[in-house]
Amino acid sequence: MTIPGDSGARPQQISNAITVSLVVLTALFIGLNYTVMKWALDHTTPLALAALRTTVGAPVLLAVAMARRERFPRTREQWWAVWWISLAITTVSSGFLVLGISRLSPGLAAMLSATMPLFTAMIAMLVIAELPGRRGYIGLVVGLFGAICLALPALGSGNTTLGIIFALISSVSWAIGAVLNKRLPGALAISPLMLVALQISFSAVCLHAAVPFLEDWSDTSLNWGLILPLLYAGIPSLAVTFYLFASVLRRAPAIQGAAVAYLTPFFGVLFSWVLVGDRLGRVEMVGGLLVIVGVAVLSSDRKET
Repeated sequence: MTIPGDSGARPQQISNAITVSLVVLTALFIGLNYTVMKWALDHTTPLALAALRTTVGAPVLLAVAMARRERFPRTREQWWAVWWISLAITTVSSGFLVLGISRLSPGLAAMLSATMPLFTAMIAMLVIAELPGRRGYIGLVVGLFGAICLALPALGSGNTTLGIIFALISSVSWAIGAVLNKRLPGALAISPLMLVALQISFSAVCLHAAVPFLEDWSDTSLNWGLILPLLYAGIPSLAVTFYLFASVLRRAPAIQGAAVAYLTPFFGVLFSWVLVGDRLGRVEMVGGLLVIVGVAVLSSDRKET
């Protein structure tokens, strides 16, 4: 017996289930990464870690892309798209993320990452006219209020304040990259796998070039305490995660695609608590929950055209 209209509904349900699975898996990989990179920072400096993880992740993705015979960009427009997305997401955002983690607890850093969809929504409204409905605006207000509550306990405490600033810069830069992924025509002509492989490769070059001017490689000790976290930070957390994230963005609007970040704090705080015993204060937890609620409301909203 065939139910009228059911044939079209099932493929859509399967597609939605795949998208949700990709979002959860991406958030899990990123959530664990905050604690892993905190461990790695015992053996190296922030920008050096950012450079090293791209050096590990880029060859893996390039090898897979070439094995699958993915096409390299063929036009100047496509190469410029790769460059700008690389600069925003895996260079500036990744660099400031590690700088933030070096000055914050893994749980707090993970909570602050949840602000990314809020910035994505605001930038998307200005750049590509993805306007949220009434529910979306409510989500924005709630989320931004939560971000203020989340940051308040740490303000005025030296390195922690600077860590919050770095973490927020990382979120803004990642948000810009998410919108560019939808905005730049050249990016849409490149497969997600090749796009991420090239953007991480570009970032490896940029970050390695920056390290000698800002840090000292002699502060890096190449031992198992660094190698093991680096393998995770470079492959599952960077290479696999950004490929999954690019795939999600191809399946959803920029605002909803960025919703991966409202699950990231859950996994980030969970792993930070289980692995290193990190506990957040009440105000920080309330602020983090408000951010997550705001982003969840925003990401469930239908955009207006």
